[in-house]
Amino acid sequence: MSSKIEIAFSKSQRITGGLAVLLKTAEAEAPSGAAEADPAGVFTRAAKIGGFTGKSMSTLDIVAPHGSEADRILAIGLGKTAAVSGHDWLKAGGKAAAALKGVERATIFLDVQGLDVSPKAAADFALGLLLRSYKFDTYKTKKNGEDDDAKSNDKAIKVTIVTAEAAAAKKAFADAEAVADGVILARNLVNEPANVLGPEEFAATAKKLESLGVEVDVLTEKEMKKLGMGALLGVAQGSVRPPRLVVMQWKGGKAKEKPVAFVGKGVVFDTGGISIKPAAGMEEMKGDMGGAAAVTGLMHALAARKAKANVVGIIGLVENMPDGNAQRPGDIVTSMSGQTIEVINTDAEGRLVLADALWYCNDRFKPAFMVNLATLTGAILVALGNLHAGLFANDDTLADKLLAAGLVTNERLWRMPMGKDYDKMIDSKFADMKNSSGRHAGSITAAQFLKRFVKDTPWAHLDIAGTAMDSRADEINQSWGSGYGVRLLDELVRTNYEA
Repeated sequence: MSSKIEIAFSKSQRITGGLAVLLKTAEAEAPSGAAEADPAGVFTRAAKIGGFTGKSMSTLDIVAPHGSEADRILAIGLGKTAAVSGHDWLKAGGKAAAALKGVERATIFLDVQGLDVSPKAAADFALGLLLRSYKFDTYKTKKNGEDDDAKSNDKAIKVTIVTAEAAAAKKAFADAEAVADGVILARNLVNEPANVLGPEEFAATAKKLESLGVEVDVLTEKEMKKLGMGALLGVAQGSVRPPRLVVMQWKGGKAKEKPVAFVGKGVVFDTGGISIKPAAGMEEMKGDMGGAAAVTGLMHALAARKAKANVVGIIGLVENMPDGNAQRPGDIVTSMSGQTIEVINTDAEGRLVLADALWYCNDRFKPAFMVNLATLTGAILVALGNLHAGLFANDDTLADKLLAAGLVTNERLWRMPMGKDYDKMIDSKFADMKNSSGRHAGSITAAQFLKRFVKDTPWAHLDIAGTAMDSRADEINQSWGSGYGVRLLDELVRTNYEA
């Protein structure tokens, strides 16, 4: 990150320069904090001239306001009072963060006339500030034409959020900050170039979660061979970089309570193997580990906020390369489950990695449910674009809980069909199944493939190919890697599974 924000909460704050941020609903005559930030009433005149009414996410920016101690006043609209949601507070925080460039300090008056601003709303606003301020510029030696010294001169921006329930807001923000750190970790992992982040380096990053109390085990190629993970190892055999399976456990619930489990696809770079991808756009395949990034970020968030749940996170880490030792179309591999797979297309590799990871997870931990995340198919982009991730499930209750969590966090899901007729499409003449049935229903047949490795355990598959990387920029994310899935699954655990 190039900019850092230090957030404090206060019941009152005297303005002595810097940026003052005010919030206004469509019904309120004036925004909160107007008396402190704008004693001369400059805002009222500027709003009338500029047509600012408080429409949701509209802004009014006043530079050097006459009679004010503030250098700038920024007003942000929240829309109609009855329609303001938790996500609106998140977006408003993002709007405020967008105005912080070049600012050393800012005072934000959060309480709004006619609107109950809860500590949770204040925490959501602060979360929006943090997520929007993220910028991945690790490898930039110059920024925006500035001097080479610009990077070393970055200063933390001091932000004071003024609200009547400051103490409670500060407490709520501790949880929100943990989630923000998890999202940022996931974004960093997706944004890292593949020459820096291989399977071993990814595993080492996950290992650092031990400092938060997460138990982390890293399985090597030798250990996976003993377990019979022929599907995962087949993908990795074309790369000089050895594969890893990382097992993360957070034990925050009751001792005998079944864990909930999350499994992530971690293809650190995907050339397509022998079924090589077109050159155009292949650089984006550094993000083919977005599922593993989300699981790692989630485990960070849960541990950092001391979630009262038992959670397992498993990530399969490989690189898919077209080496002379790479697997070929037509090869048959044996998965850990004992089921055999004919490799029709080596670019349908993620499902092979997940097959062994899911089976291992189910066999070892007997979880209450499993959710896997994967940038699995281009077909889901054709179906849903980058506005929704695809949801496939064998359990309606789990699916409904995920859909509800998506509505709360705005990390939205759309449930896709599954069924026996689709399952027949992956039957093979030479093995128990094949890893690809071609273009038609590509996302669905991929899900049907994974379903063969979960037995009767409640399970959901999230195809996040359109949402984890190169996603649509919005008020809280301007990054190529979005960190999609961390907030969604944190909400799932928080609402449904914490003691």
